[in-house]
Amino acid sequence: MDNFLIQVTGKKRVVLFSPRDAQYLYLSGSKSEVLNIDNPDLAKYPLFSKARRYECSLKAGDVLFIPALWFHNVISEEFGVGVNVFWKHLPSECYDKTDTYGNKDLTAASRAVQILDRALKTLAELPEEYRDFYARRMVLHIQDKAYSKNFE
Repeated sequence: MDNFLIQVTGKKRVVLFSPRDAQYLYLSGSKSEVLNIDNPDLAKYPLFSKARRYECSLKAGDVLFIPALWFHNVISEEFGVGVNVFWKHLPSECYDKTDTYGNKDLTAASRAVQILDRALKTLAELPEEYRDFYARRMVLHIQDKAYSKNFE
C-alpha cells in the first residue's frame, strides 16, 4: 500500500529502491537478502550495486511518501517516534483481507505466483536441457505479455 512515514520526534535515514530494481535486490519473498545496504557483500550479491538508491534524512515534522511496491530501509539515527499511515488505492478485492500493513502481495499476484510454482514443479520433471529451454521460453513469454512498455 502507499504509505506516509511521519517523523514525530528524532531522526531517521531512509533508503528507497524502485520496484524496477527488484532484479538487483536478491528478494526472498518481499524482503531483500542484502541486510547491510551501506556495505553489501558484493561477492555474494554482485548485482546489488546496480540498484539505484534514493536516500533522505527525516527529522521531527518531516513526512515522506513511500509509494506502493517501493522497497525501503529505515535506520533510526536517534531515539524517536514515527507514524506510518497506509491506504489502499485499488479496489478492496485486490487486497488480502488479512493484510493490515500492506506487506502481502495483491491477491491476483499471489495466485499467479502459486500457478508459477506449479508450472516450475512440472518443468522439474523434464531433463535439464529441456527444462532450461522451456523455462527460458516461459520467461520470454512473461516479458512479452506482462512487462509494461511504459517503463522502458
